Amino acid sequence: MPTTVDKKGTKISISNRRVCSHCSTPGGSENAPKLSACSRCGLVVYCSRDCQRAHWKANHRQFCIAKADRVPQQLNPLGARKDATNDEILTEKCPICLDLLSKESSTTLPCAHVFHSGCVAELQKFGVQQVCPLCRAVLPTGPEKVFEEATRRFVVVLRLVERGYASWSTLPALAQHELNAALTGWRAAADQGSEQAQFNLGIMYEYGRGVVQSSTEAARLYNKAADQGNADAQYNLGLFFYQGRGVAQNDVKAARWYKKAAEQGFAQAQCNLGSMYEQGRGVTQSDTEAARWLKKAADQGHAPARFNLGLLFLVGKVVPRNDVEAVRLFKLAADKGIKEAQFHLGDMLLAGRGVAQNDVEAVQWYKQSAGQGFVEAQHKLAVMYHRGRGVAKNYANAARWFKQAADQGHAEAQFNIGILFYEGHGVTQSDEEAAKWMKRASEQGFPEAQFNMGMMFLSGLGVLESYEKAVFWFRKAADQGYASAKAKLRTLLAD
Repeated sequence: MPTTVDKKGTKISISNRRVCSHCSTPGGSENAPKLSACSRCGLVVYCSRDCQRAHWKANHRQFCIAKADRVPQQLNPLGARKDATNDEILTEKCPICLDLLSKESSTTLPCAHVFHSGCVAELQKFGVQQVCPLCRAVLPTGPEKVFEEATRRFVVVLRLVERGYASWSTLPALAQHELNAALTGWRAAADQGSEQAQFNLGIMYEYGRGVVQSSTEAARLYNKAADQGNADAQYNLGLFFYQGRGVAQNDVKAARWYKKAAEQGFAQAQCNLGSMYEQGRGVTQSDTEAARWLKKAADQGHAPARFNLGLLFLVGKVVPRNDVEAVRLFKLAADKGIKEAQFHLGDMLLAGRGVAQNDVEAVQWYKQSAGQGFVEAQHKLAVMYHRGRGVAKNYANAARWFKQAADQGHAEAQFNIGILFYEGHGVTQSDEEAAKWMKRASEQGFPEAQFNMGMMFLSGLGVLESYEKAVFWFRKAADQGYASAKAKLRTLLAD
């Protein structure tokens, strides 16, 4: 049985049909067995007496409350005042010790009554009738069993969402009941110190699964689990500090939590820590440390780390320059869909660095990277189509990829699509469109575009003729050392 929630908010599945609470056999269809409700609580159903006995012995015994003994779920079990703060919510008194309850010190039992966590722990030390002092419902036997039961109920919901029978926002009534029970159980286990329950609740708050989304609450729960050594929580907390989510942005704390998770072998934390050492963010800049942590993650098969380590071999930074090793690492990362690695692998094939030169294979990797929106690959693929290198020459395809890169702000692609509009290659000829794209490239400081912009203003091509604007753009290009612009500027000023 899974005991964690996927970092990305693993999907959950639950149908509208009731299922056996022990074996999950669905009821309601022609061939399915008839489901009978528990005669005591009436809240769970079974397909056979064997399943009912097994479920009772496993864990239902501690949660089965007779109908006559049940009390309605309190809408606000803490009875918090409207003017209370998030850090310390003033409440009613604990029924055991009669001191005021607060959010940080309280625990909610499965029956919805609220007590101090410490008071409940004291009750659990006594073996005589471990029940809620108010409604006599059985107390949780300990965080491990509470967590296990809550996770079992959560997994039922998870399967329904994963199979497409429901979604997190529109759960069927039975699924919502199970999810609420799972959350209540996790809260009880978290209050008793279960790091895994604290982490799981953090995930639910981070993604708003069954609770109101709150990065602040997620960070608080991650912090509790991280303090107990939970590597997943340490990584997530580091990410929150790095991004400033739910906490004030702090690179030093981000690096500290990444390192704690990395030292436990968490590959993504090792990769992120390596990047922070390379950039000197939150730690003293160290290429050696960067390479060490990237290698640890790469050795575990972490694709982004393999790509980053490949870059170090490509430039000979810290490690000796080794094109063959760079290609090997790029290929491993590219096969896992890392778009930057796919682009660099294309470049290596195009240049014949560390691998036999192959234009056709280079184009294939550029296509994969470009298809994922990587702007440099889009521009390079357009160039290959424009020149007919590794692929049949096709101005229309060249224009399409130049346009996609240009729309992302790639200056050279803006210049090239402008040329295609001027020449009418792959697109309908338009001086106005040519001028538009030349201007965008010029404003980013691309000297060839600035020179062309000067020529267009000088001749009134696609723009209103303007001697002053022509001189302005010629001077911009000349200031960058563009020889043709210098010559043209001298001629204009001499006249």
